Amino acid sequence: MTENCRAALWYSDGLTLENCRIIGTQSLCYCRNLKLMNCEMIDTDLCFEKSDVEAVITTPVISIKNPKAGIIRVLSVGEIIRDDSESEGTILIGSVQK
Repeated sequence: MTENCRAALWYSDGLTLENCRIIGTQSLCYCRNLKLMNCEMIDTDLCFEKSDVEAVITTPVISIKNPKAGIIRVLSVGEIIRDDSESEGTILIGSVQK
């Protein structure tokens, strides 16, 4: 996926992505029942805002913002933004299985 199609996936419900490469800013925001399995996120910042997500991300991410619920497993993240009291998603940083 390129940065030009990012908003097309906002507000998705029940979307599963496996072994994908996602490129660009503000990816996959406002989603419900989102699953990412062994995906790469390239030049990605402000991702997962207000999303209910289960994710395994195999590349570093620039920033993750206010995931609403779920678990995000990511190799590394430059910044975690928590400025929403309803942001309860768990972010686990470190080794991820491919």
